[in-house]
Amino acid sequence: MPFQHPGEIGYGYVIERYVTRKDSDHPRYRDLNSRRVLRPGWPHAGRFARHLIDDAATITDAELEALLGFEWRARLTAAWLIGIDRREAFRKPIGNLLLASEVCYSGRGYCFALARLGTHADAEILTAYLNRYLPRTDLRYDQPAALGALLRLDAHLGTHHADRFTQPDGLWSQWVDALVHLRDQPGCTPDEQRRWADVQCEFANGWTPL
Repeated sequence: MPFQHPGEIGYGYVIERYVTRKDSDHPRYRDLNSRRVLRPGWPHAGRFARHLIDDAATITDAELEALLGFEWRARLTAAWLIGIDRREAFRKPIGNLLLASEVCYSGRGYCFALARLGTHADAEILTAYLNRYLPRTDLRYDQPAALGALLRLDAHLGTHHADRFTQPDGLWSQWVDALVHLRDQPGCTPDEQRRWADVQCEFANGWTPL
């Protein structure tokens, strides 16, 4: 997807309204990317969540498309809004962006959105992503977030898509072992990735109807 500033298609306001707006002392996209919104006791959690939920419910599909056509900050924010409101119409665009992996950081948002949508179709997208990118032991993209989201969906759907990746000496362990800076990190286990996916989705569930 070619990058296009929302202003070029008549939606210049969406960046300030949804992406750089401040619900704390930082722009929204930075709070989402840093994951500090998920930390227990974060003082801005209530206000941040209320505004995020309100925007997820009211943003139009056209505004979301404008954000998804721009750079990573806009795409990350759009993915969270899509996931919060479970906009199923965006499953295919989100899946295409995840598989393309054009920009940094936003992929974690796509994985969150797919985990929230929560269907077999979403699990298939995540499986396709891991099939493509786990063998790429020279790249660190969004493999951890994708695995965590897939493990969560397997648990909820009663499926076993992730088994082939997480088995001993499987693609996950091969990928981690090939990246020296990840090899000894305790957070690089499948269980930890599943925990992060759960934390994100439970955060959303805590503020929105199930």
